[in-house]
Amino acid sequence: MINILVIHGPNLNLLGEREPEWYGKLTLSAINEMIVQKSNSLGCKVRIEQSNSEGEIVDLIQEAKKWAQGIIINPAAYTHTSIAIRDAIVAVNLPAIEVHLSNVYKREDFRQRSFIAAVCIGQISGFGPSGYIFALEALFDFLNKEREDGDK
Repeated sequence: MINILVIHGPNLNLLGEREPEWYGKLTLSAINEMIVQKSNSLGCKVRIEQSNSEGEIVDLIQEAKKWAQGIIINPAAYTHTSIAIRDAIVAVNLPAIEVHLSNVYKREDFRQRSFIAAVCIGQISGFGPSGYIFALEALFDFLNKEREDGDK
């Protein structure tokens, strides 16, 4: 069984009411349900967490090394500021995909810099909640290919 950690960063608990022009009207709970449904159809297991705390996100990433094969992370504002989250992803050596609901490259200049993207296998931005589904499919496929290549 493939296990994947999904992390939602700061302020994503306010989805549905926070800047719907950028983040849409779906709540985090509704997005999480989409993720769970997709994971069930793929045959993998997800653990979904949300935190407004940088240190807690680092702890989640470190704990994932014990049970997960990959990480999907929307670091939100920490994307542009957190070397600690970047270093945690490197330290656990798990494939990760960075997700953003909005297209960060159509936004303010400071949002176009990610400390996280360079240590991920990919980044998905601008597709709203579907970005999490795309990331789940991509990471699942990536992990299955790694598993197949390891069996050769």
